[in-house]
Amino acid sequence: MYMNERYSRQIRLTDFGIEAQRKLFSASVLVIGAGGLGCPALQYLAAAGVGRIGIADPDVVELSNLHRQILYGTESLGLYKADAAAARLRDLNPDVAVEPYIYPVDQHNALSLFERYDYILDGTDNFESKYMISDAAAMLGKPLVFGAADQYDGQLAVFNVTGPDAIAANYRDLFPEPPGKDQIGNCADNGVLGVLPGIIGTMQAAEVIKMITGVGTALVNQLLIYDIRNQQMSKLAIVPSTISYRLPASANEFIAMNYSLNCGLSDDDIEEINAQRMEQLYLGGGTLLVDVREERETPRLDAAKFVLAPLRDFDSFLNNHYKEERIVLVCQHGIRSLHAAQQLQEKWGNDKKIYSLKGGIAKYPQYFVAKTKLS
Repeated sequence: MYMNERYSRQIRLTDFGIEAQRKLFSASVLVIGAGGLGCPALQYLAAAGVGRIGIADPDVVELSNLHRQILYGTESLGLYKADAAAARLRDLNPDVAVEPYIYPVDQHNALSLFERYDYILDGTDNFESKYMISDAAAMLGKPLVFGAADQYDGQLAVFNVTGPDAIAANYRDLFPEPPGKDQIGNCADNGVLGVLPGIIGTMQAAEVIKMITGVGTALVNQLLIYDIRNQQMSKLAIVPSTISYRLPASANEFIAMNYSLNCGLSDDDIEEINAQRMEQLYLGGGTLLVDVREERETPRLDAAKFVLAPLRDFDSFLNNHYKEERIVLVCQHGIRSLHAAQQLQEKWGNDKKIYSLKGGIAKYPQYFVAKTKLS
């Protein structure tokens, strides 16, 4: 199996050979997120002959994914990403055992899931997941390959591996403090050039392969920053944070952590509703619908039904007075609308009932695209 033609081009490499190929086939990697970062990482890990690959992603393939998640095709629309990715990887390389997980990775399952794999690759696109994944990997001492892609900029690092300086940095050494409410975003909100996560995800796969085989030097205790606009790369050393932080000391403490709250995403008293409930509230009267996206974002909603109040200038909206008793806030994926709802809650207290559209406009295209009921 090791010597077949499939792997011949890498086996013949100087310092690689059959021994490195054996190491790959004996290794296991869990990829969390089968999106823009995860897709290229999964393809190259499977093609290289990593013996066992886990794919954790609860989402389904959407049309807006396809400009960067090229593991999928039009026929994949509506399928679970983990299942669609697993089918493609099994076809790409039948030597590899592929295990899809179509549930979210959270505090209740992360530790037990991570224990089954040698390496963890973070392909998520939000701060809550990254802090949770980092803490779980650090608790277990699992090497974690971090990647991020936003607009035109990418980042890459390897955590929980001891470097020549006897330091094993983790994500909290790089970002000890979770971002504030107004700083949170992801590629769904900010946009991303499709090829960028492909580049970063491929780099993540390369870091995993280097660590497994011992070929080359992994990006340990360093942050690589990549700007695709000018093909410029730079590296920064990651040193122990000067800001005090403490990792969870036990599984129970880890489970008790509130990563949403720590990242400014408290949902206390904020009810997240679906589009059907939003429609019922609107048709019943006394409900104001508010779009907190930027003017340039699509689809544009009917101005007669939706008030446009971009989150970046939300103070202007807060200073107005509205007679409606209920307010429903919407955005593309339900992240910014939740932050806006929290700001309303802080400003107006219990004077009005405030809702956020869970999953955002992208989750309910039938309500916001052609022939919608609300726009």
